[in-house]
Amino acid sequence: MTVEFALNAEARSDLGKGASRRLRRIASLVPAVIYGGEKAPQSISLLAKELAKLLENEAAFSHVLTLNVAGTAETVLIKALQRHPAKGFVLHADFVRVVAGQKLTAHVPLHFLNQESSVGVKQQGGEVSHTIAEVEVSCQPQDLPEFINVDMAKVEVGQIVHLSDLVLPKGVELVALAHGNDLAVANIHASRVAKEEDAAE
Repeated sequence: MTVEFALNAEARSDLGKGASRRLRRIASLVPAVIYGGEKAPQSISLLAKELAKLLENEAAFSHVLTLNVAGTAETVLIKALQRHPAKGFVLHADFVRVVAGQKLTAHVPLHFLNQESSVGVKQQGGEVSHTIAEVEVSCQPQDLPEFINVDMAKVEVGQIVHLSDLVLPKGVELVALAHGNDLAVANIHASRVAKEEDAAE
C-alpha cells in the first residue's frame, strides 16, 4: 500500500446526543466510536476538517487506517458514516478494529475499464450499465485491495458480467460468492436509438 492514512483523535467521556451536538457546534469535532477486537468500545472525537480531507480520497473507505488516540495507535477500518441529510458532512463515524492474523470484511469500489473501447460499445453500438459500484470482500488486513478492476474490453451486447467473472487479487474472496450469490456487476445492452431504428424498419 503506497498511501498512508492516519488521523489524530481524542478520547471523549462526555457522551450522549447533547454532548455530540456541542462537539460539532463549538469545537468542529466529529464524535466517533472504535469497536471490535478484544478491547471494549472506545468513544473518540476527530477534527471535522481532517476527516473530510481524508474522505476526499476514495481509497480511504477500503484502506486500513491508523487512528492515533492519546499516544496509542489503533489500526481500523471505516465501518459506517452518518451524514447530515442535506449538507452531506459527517455527523458520526464508526470504526472497527483490525486484528493482525484475523480476516476482515470491507466494501471495495469497482473500477470499470475499457468501457468505450469494448466490443459491445465500439463495434456493436451498445451501452454499458453498472448494476453495483462496490463489492464486499473478505481477506487478511495486508491483502485488502483499494479497488477491484472490471475489464469490459471483450464484453458484447447482451452479455452480463457476474461476480464470478472478476479477477481478484491473491487472498481476496467475495462475500456474496461465498454465500452462493453470483450477482450481476455490469452488462452491455442495445442502445435505445438502435432499438428505435429496428422498430422503424
